[in-house]
Amino acid sequence: MDNEIIVKNSKLIELQTIVDGIDGIISVAENFNHIPFEIKRVYYIYSLNNPDAIRGKHAHKQLEQVLFCINGSCEIGLDDGTNQQTVVLDKPNVGIYLGVELWHTMDKFSDNCILLVIASDIYKESDYIRNYDEFIRYINQDKK
Repeated sequence: MDNEIIVKNSKLIELQTIVDGIDGIISVAENFNHIPFEIKRVYYIYSLNNPDAIRGKHAHKQLEQVLFCINGSCEIGLDDGTNQQTVVLDKPNVGIYLGVELWHTMDKFSDNCILLVIASDIYKESDYIRNYDEFIRYINQDKK
């Protein structure tokens, strides 16, 4: 992995690849081993046929996630309120950990993109911060 992550509450995660001869490659993600939390939800995003699609555009108060682009490629925009960074996901065994209080976007999806999301909790709308100005206020209240 050659991308240095400068945004807080995030890091690259590289899964081992096991080459199984002519039968393909296997990558495994396990609770607390490769994934730094207990997995409570898994979902995936696909059929992103609009080249202008931008997903995410929110932060979480408590939820942690790991994103893997298991087919194709996409860009993940990260913003911790101070630093911003864009990370390209284009290897099925390399993902990005998104911790709490991290504004994120997902865009520039290739035609064949499948984005797998592993989450630390079930869906709870109350955990989302969907307005960027509210996000900045929320993270700054932690510093008081």
